[in-house]
Amino acid sequence: MPSWFANGQPTEDAWVALDVLVNAASQGLNPDDYRAQELTLAFEFEHEQDARSAIDNHAQMDADLTAALERYLTDLNHGRLSPEVLKHRFKAPANQHFDAHSYLIKARQSGDLKQALSAAQPQVPMYEAIRTAMNAYRAMGEHPAWKTPLPPLPARSLKPGDDWDGLPLMAQRLAALGDLPAETQSAEHYDDLLVEGVKRFQARHGLDTDGVIGPATLAQLNVTPAQRVGQMALTLERLRWTPLLYGPRMIVVNIPEFVLRAYEGTGSEVKLDLEMRVVVGRALDTRTPIFLEEMRFIEFSPYWNIPRSIARGETLPRLRRDPGYFDQQGLEFVSQDGSVSHSLTGEAIDAVQRGEWRIRQRPGPRNALGDIKFIFPNDQNIYLHHTPAPQLFSRARRDFSHGCIRIEYPVELAQFVLRNKPEWTRERIEEAMGGGKSRTLRLDEPIPVLIAYSTAVVKDGGKVYFFPDIYQQDARLEQALRSARPTRS
Repeated sequence: MPSWFANGQPTEDAWVALDVLVNAASQGLNPDDYRAQELTLAFEFEHEQDARSAIDNHAQMDADLTAALERYLTDLNHGRLSPEVLKHRFKAPANQHFDAHSYLIKARQSGDLKQALSAAQPQVPMYEAIRTAMNAYRAMGEHPAWKTPLPPLPARSLKPGDDWDGLPLMAQRLAALGDLPAETQSAEHYDDLLVEGVKRFQARHGLDTDGVIGPATLAQLNVTPAQRVGQMALTLERLRWTPLLYGPRMIVVNIPEFVLRAYEGTGSEVKLDLEMRVVVGRALDTRTPIFLEEMRFIEFSPYWNIPRSIARGETLPRLRRDPGYFDQQGLEFVSQDGSVSHSLTGEAIDAVQRGEWRIRQRPGPRNALGDIKFIFPNDQNIYLHHTPAPQLFSRARRDFSHGCIRIEYPVELAQFVLRNKPEWTRERIEEAMGGGKSRTLRLDEPIPVLIAYSTAVVKDGGKVYFFPDIYQQDARLEQALRSARPTRS
């Protein structure tokens, strides 16, 4: 490693490195983790000293600055924590290992350290967009519109045409966030202009875009820019854990956003190929886990083998109350030897209760999995599937399932997955889905499926969207970071 000194004075590279460490917050990192201020003061002191009297300090300062920069580069690429700390089951493939020491030596020897440090950030979709949005919010500083809290609403909700003392302050906040024109004047009534601004705000915060200000909208309006900076910094940390794209194609489900995206890579380019709404596991009791697995099969007209917990907790009690539910839903029993019974009996119910038999739903229009199932084998039995209840996709918040993920456009996703099989045309896919006979197709090339968690997203030409922390994963990550790296006194 070349020295950070020449002729007894800090080199230009030393000042470049120190500037990067001082500005680590622009990457959502903490400059204190890299002793940025301490090292900067030390180098400035050495710069002011006589070169001969200072030379004894240079070896230690060389080592300190190199160690700080290597730690910064490692954090920037791998994250400050392992996702395993939060029980997330994914990691970057071995061929994506980043060696900070080798990278730094090469950068120093290349003669363009500044460019190398700029290029060191993760090259994953949305990372730079989130970072840009975060720094725009940082630039707001202690914005006057958040100096005082909004007053309580005059009733449970504020509707168009109502009066409220908080309207001028709310208008200032919406203008600062870009949801209203900067020159918007204070209004005495909740008029059309303010309503449209609130609708834009609601759309960017995972709320129903009805223009009505209720408790949920008011809570989001009270979140300060500084809090949003912290939220986006956590999002950058998560993006460092999950580098994309490590296969030719990849499917990503973002739980808080309730959205699936399918990506395709060509060389160094990553293209968003498909996007759709999804339904995920309920926040209170059946959360969708966060992990990375490979899709290997598609099942057309699938059976639904009802999980034991659902059978015992929901299906069997329903059958005891309403025996007609058995035929209505197309249910059947499967014994230990694989034989199938289409008769509802007390003995069969008891056998399922004991775990000796299982109960399943035949393919058909009422099948809970819809007419297609995308399988990426995992020990929690999570998969993607269609649904006979598409009306749920119109909800702003869509955590309704038992953990599996319901998809809005199954045919389009099948086309993406089967792109390397030209014989599987849209017509053939639809025919297999509607055939009523279960058929499993093995994929020639597995496709990675990432179940991810980001409460901040940039889309629609650079707009930043925020979503509720429905599983409290941001809160857990923030606490884990605080425990791993306590604030320096």
